[in-house]
Amino acid sequence: MQKFHLYIIYGLLLLLFGLFFLYQIESKQTDINYDEVLVEQEGGEHLRMMIPDSRAKLFALPEKIDFAGENVPLEIEEVRERYEREIYVNAYWQSNMILLMKRSAKYLPTIERILKEHNIPEDFKYLAIAESGLLHVTSAAGAKGFWQFMPATAKEYDLEVSNDVDERYHLEKSTHAACKYIKAAYARFGSWTSVAASYNMGMSGLSRRKNDQKQSNYYDLLLNDETSRYVFRVLAFKEIFEQPEKFGFNLKEEDYYKLPITREIKVDQNINDLAEWAIKHNSSYKDLKILNPWLRSGKLRTARGKEYLIQLPV
Repeated sequence: MQKFHLYIIYGLLLLLFGLFFLYQIESKQTDINYDEVLVEQEGGEHLRMMIPDSRAKLFALPEKIDFAGENVPLEIEEVRERYEREIYVNAYWQSNMILLMKRSAKYLPTIERILKEHNIPEDFKYLAIAESGLLHVTSAAGAKGFWQFMPATAKEYDLEVSNDVDERYHLEKSTHAACKYIKAAYARFGSWTSVAASYNMGMSGLSRRKNDQKQSNYYDLLLNDETSRYVFRVLAFKEIFEQPEKFGFNLKEEDYYKLPITREIKVDQNINDLAEWAIKHNSSYKDLKILNPWLRSGKLRTARGKEYLIQLPV
């Protein structure tokens, strides 16, 4: 046998080993189940994606929880089931929860500080999360801002709502207004849990349900689906935020969003062009609007004796 014949034989053997190795890899991969997801892109085209199927994890839920120091009766089966529903719905909406956690570092410290100033339990910060996801959203009914005030209620709690200014979008002022509501509701109900429920359906609405059903405890009331879920959604946010690793959220300090360092400018006169005004103060219209979402138009008209504090980046 000539030498080149040996090279051919060795080459064929190597090729056979290579094909066998590839076959083994592919056969292992076929053991994984994949879900096919059809994603519609902006241009109308459809993209097919294969997502590896993984087993859903069951969470070990606590035997005892509370809201603002008030016990949640998890020993009642339907109460525990309602709590579990909100845990799983929110914990498995991972993209939303990750962004919510990252975003929370920008706003929760301010909310916590103001709640403390008003002697309101810190758990009420989770109401803002349940209401708006810490986004400047508008509901179908017209409620706006982190605390989702309707126009009439906002004015009742001393928030300005006009064409140029809407203080429902002002983090500090709207949080102070929410605290006023919370304290008024607590004076009426004497229960922080009932206060939280009333934030969703109104004090009058909750009072009617309590009177009609002759029950005072939130957990003993038959309520509309939204309010029935509302307090449990708040409780789910509390549990996930306070024990994120338990639910698979392992964020590091550098993962959280941060507010820029700002300077404060007092304004007591009309500004006819906010873009021009921002440039004069070494900033931009974009930064002005991002840091002051309560400015709702391209100008600012001030009433006699009225002052505004505008934030600009340093």
